Amino acid sequence: MNDTVVLVTTLGVSIGVAGFLLATLIKSVRDERRASGIKRIWANFGLSIALALLFFVSWVGHAAAEWGVYRHDQRAHGEPVEISGYLVQFGQSTLENWQSEFLQLFSFVVLAAILIHRGSAESRDGEDRLEKKLDEIRARLDDAGIGSSGAS
Repeated sequence: MNDTVVLVTTLGVSIGVAGFLLATLIKSVRDERRASGIKRIWANFGLSIALALLFFVSWVGHAAAEWGVYRHDQRAHGEPVEISGYLVQFGQSTLENWQSEFLQLFSFVVLAAILIHRGSAESRDGEDRLEKKLDEIRARLDDAGIGSSGAS
C-alpha cells in the first residue's frame, strides 16, 4: 500500500476517533446543562473531563516515547528520520492499542448483557432483587395500613 494512503488513513482514524470522543463529551455536557440548568461543570462532569484529560496526556506521552524509539531505530539502521515514517509507526501502535481496548470493552459489554454474575452491578439480578425487596416493603406497609396500595 502506498505510504501516503497509509499515513492519511492512520491519521484520519486516530484523529477521527479522538475527535469524535471529545465532540461527544462536549455535546453531552452542553445538552445536560441546557436540560438541567447545571452551572458547575467540574462538579457535575469531573469524571468525564478527568478521563478525557488523562487520555490526551497519555497519548501525548505515548507520542513522545514513540518518537524516541522511532528516531533510535532509524539511526541504528542508517535510515533518515522522517516525520511521515514516524506518524505511520505512531498511528500503527496507537491503533493496535485502541483495537485491543475496544475488543476488551466490547467483549465485556456483550458478555455482561448475556451472562450473569450474581450481585454484580452489571447483571440484571441486582435490579430484580431490589425490586423484590421494594415490593415486600410496600406490601408490609400496606398490611400495616401505612402505605397507599394505589401508589407505585
